[in-house]
Amino acid sequence: MRLPTGRLWLLRLLLVVVTAAVTLTVMQLLDSPVADVQRPADPDGLTGTVLPAPYTLRDATLTTTSGASLDLHDGLEAPVTLLFFGYTNCDDVCSTVLSNITSAKARLTDEQAAAVDTWFVTTDPVRDDPATVGAYLERFDPEFTGLTGPLDALMATASSVHVAMQAGRKLPSGGYEVVHGTPVLAVLPDGSVPVVWTEDTSAAELAADLDEVLTDGVPQLEAAS
Repeated sequence: MRLPTGRLWLLRLLLVVVTAAVTLTVMQLLDSPVADVQRPADPDGLTGTVLPAPYTLRDATLTTTSGASLDLHDGLEAPVTLLFFGYTNCDDVCSTVLSNITSAKARLTDEQAAAVDTWFVTTDPVRDDPATVGAYLERFDPEFTGLTGPLDALMATASSVHVAMQAGRKLPSGGYEVVHGTPVLAVLPDGSVPVVWTEDTSAAELAADLDEVLTDGVPQLEAAS
């Protein structure tokens, strides 16, 4: 049966509108900074580990790359602060983790990226003075905050969030190995640490988790509130 001309025109218009809407939706999904990440099967939906009992970052006064003092709890101004312990002479792991953090933030929207601070705390204060740490972080993101201080204060800070830190064996070159844990920790403004990522978390996975946390909060914390 042949449709009247007016009705046929309406059907064609409807088809064009539906096609345009589907195309726009697909493009928006593809443009998402986390569109290429397959969500894990874990019920909380994050690649990182949501801690059933969050750690608590102890307060301490450390030194920034500008030489200023920073009280850690006073410095937790962003909705999420990524905390990583490492040192500038680290061969590969530290650079990889910091590069992934940089790439992860680049995948977020500008508003989301502004809501995430990154702190790099040295585990090698003998060699990592403020200027050395600052020059090192410039390779990744000048907005990163580098922190150093007395060894005992650094070790106590690391211990409070369950990150191992100790001096290792001396090297033939005269230096020494620095043994430290390599997780990336999410610190909230109250000093709690509800999420931890391993060193092998990709930039895409980290970005997807940050997108989730910034948008909907930490899953188990939200469920319990």
